[in-house]
Amino acid sequence: MSLESFFAGVGFRTNTPSFEAGEEITAFVTGVEDGTAIARVGDSKLRIADAPADAVDTLVRLRVEAFDDDTHVGQAEYLETVGASSF
Repeated sequence: MSLESFFAGVGFRTNTPSFEAGEEITAFVTGVEDGTAIARVGDSKLRIADAPADAVDTLVRLRVEAFDDDTHVGQAEYLETVGASSF
């Protein structure tokens, strides 16, 4: 068995995931920066301008509007709250 066949299908996670415009994801709102809610996925950050005022520490469904692969920062549209933090 070759090393290539041994590792076939194996992938590695990144701490800076990338997103495509139109992609829908769920993420925790982790804080607020300059009055805008922020969701962090690894070291990538999504700004959510239209998030509810009480969105911090909730799990929300988002639609990515734009994402910059160089800075790992993007904009997302708030769709709905789907859960609360367990802490």
